[in-house]
Amino acid sequence: MSQIGSFALLLALVLSAYSFLAGLVALTRKGAGAERLGETARRAGIATFAMVFLAALVLVIAAFQDDFSIAYIFHHSNRDLPGAYKFATLWSGQEGSLLFWSLLLATYGLVLRLRYKTDSRLFAHASVIIAAVQVFFLLLLNFAAHPFAVMQGTLPQDGNGLNPLLQYPEMVIHPPMLYLGYVGFTVPFAFALAALIMRYPGEKWIQITRRWSMVTWGFLTCGVFLGAHWAYSVLGWGGYWGWDPVENASLMPWLTGTAFLHSVMMQEKRGMLKTWNMWLIFATFLLSIFGTFLTRSGVVSSVHAFAQSSIGDWFVGFLAVTFAVCLFFYVKNRSHLRSEHKLESLISRESSFLFNNLLLLVACFTVLWGTLFPVLS
Repeated sequence: MSQIGSFALLLALVLSAYSFLAGLVALTRKGAGAERLGETARRAGIATFAMVFLAALVLVIAAFQDDFSIAYIFHHSNRDLPGAYKFATLWSGQEGSLLFWSLLLATYGLVLRLRYKTDSRLFAHASVIIAAVQVFFLLLLNFAAHPFAVMQGTLPQDGNGLNPLLQYPEMVIHPPMLYLGYVGFTVPFAFALAALIMRYPGEKWIQITRRWSMVTWGFLTCGVFLGAHWAYSVLGWGGYWGWDPVENASLMPWLTGTAFLHSVMMQEKRGMLKTWNMWLIFATFLLSIFGTFLTRSGVVSSVHAFAQSSIGDWFVGFLAVTFAVCLFFYVKNRSHLRSEHKLESLISRESSFLFNNLLLLVACFTVLWGTLFPVLS
């Protein structure tokens, strides 16, 4: 089974890389040839979903079949583990959770590619950006955190099992909710960056992504509240929030995402806060990736964190490149983000929205500083 999963992941990487490169080339050309190339990129993106889904399915089947020849199954499952937790094995460990992240990203990409066929230029740019993010995670899965690595030596008769603290009903629901929120912000981020690259007029990108943003924010909200309930019920901290670094990591994109959902109303109705909103969604996406970095890098001590590994360097590189790309296109095209109206009064609806945003961002910065201070000091 490990060979099937490994092949599926490798093929998914090839397909997503083709989707990115072919889509990028198609955007630089015109005519029927460019349209055909763009369509092959779209289909490669759809096929990527099929391969990632196959890899995830193989890992789940291996868990149910107690295939301890796969190191990941040995470390995170055993024969006596209830079925629900065997299914949750998919996101119980570092490699599996990255595969689950990639699966959700491929699913969002699939929905996007099947649904949006209007305004093809904006969609094509966004699709290329999503494919680039997908390539990063598939590179991780193939070369840094392979979920189908095979056990060496004598085949074990049973596995280590799942951490007892993780054997709780929220284990089946809480991580998927968080991941649906984290990964979901890739879509509005991609459309925002696409609109900036294209110098796209108007608020069409916001209209397209508003529902995506609302649903994604809803998933993240559910994940945060489920995690708080889990902490109160099982971990015995005497409260719903222990200010654990990984807990804080899920709160930060929630705060900036909440600010974004409020402030985009001003852009839709009055053409205000265009630069503000662009950087809010950039920050929300980057904080989602940053939270994943905190969980996997070992730079902070947390009951939630995975063991320290070298993939933290991969995330630092990805964050740096993504921020640099966003900053480059902002500096290049910022003249197209001028507000159509100015703030007329400190006592107005617009001022209340801006004050709300400032409070949320101050809260986010406070949480970020409190999380990183022990590392920086």
